[in-house]
Amino acid sequence: MSSLDKPPVTTTTVKWRFPEVHPEGRKYILIAGAIALVSLFVWDFATWPLIGLAIWVAAFFRDPVRVTPQGGDLIVAPADGLVTMIERVPVPVEMAGENGLSDASRVRVSIFMSVFDVHVNRTPISGTIRQVVYISGKFLNADLDKASDENERQHFVVEGHNGRRVGFTQIAGLVARRIVTFAKTGDIVAAGQRIGLIRFGSRVDVYLPDDAACQVVLGQRSVAGETVLGRVGGQPASGIAQ
Repeated sequence: MSSLDKPPVTTTTVKWRFPEVHPEGRKYILIAGAIALVSLFVWDFATWPLIGLAIWVAAFFRDPVRVTPQGGDLIVAPADGLVTMIERVPVPVEMAGENGLSDASRVRVSIFMSVFDVHVNRTPISGTIRQVVYISGKFLNADLDKASDENERQHFVVEGHNGRRVGFTQIAGLVARRIVTFAKTGDIVAAGQRIGLIRFGSRVDVYLPDDAACQVVLGQRSVAGETVLGRVGGQPASGIAQ
């Protein structure tokens, strides 16, 4: 076997490391830590629970490194969480228009993020952000179907380099009270790039193009920036809960 025929040798290893804390969460960690410190002198009985709360806040705002699969035919998950709904629905009116989604209906994949999931959201495809629309609303349980129409939410439409557009929506939930955005209309983004986060517990809806087959199933857990949610020209995924 010649040297050209030999398989490549991997000379680099990857070691586990603690995820970094997103800058958006640092002030909340300091506040929780300060309250725990004060309780040491004022409410001694509450010190340990408050220390636990500070640790949880730090964990909530963790921002792990993700490895995003590459390919113009791939649509990756924008959020960590549980796939709770997959159904064809009308496109939200706020996503319509020249810079929005032209299809009357699309397959919507809903990902529910509990307060224990990573809440940094990422763009599902590379391209240009054509639309960002914020809508104030209620704070119903994000696991409810009507949360897509009634809760506080923020729509994104990203146009890929091939002209294909993918829409996704950050939805505030029962506990979440703030949607934070890192991107704006006109920004050029890479698949898996961070575009925002939601505090504390929420949902993200993704509207797949008609030529993309859904690659996840109900009950599956997705990983933002890594799980392939849709594949253009592919076959719909199937799975068994076990």
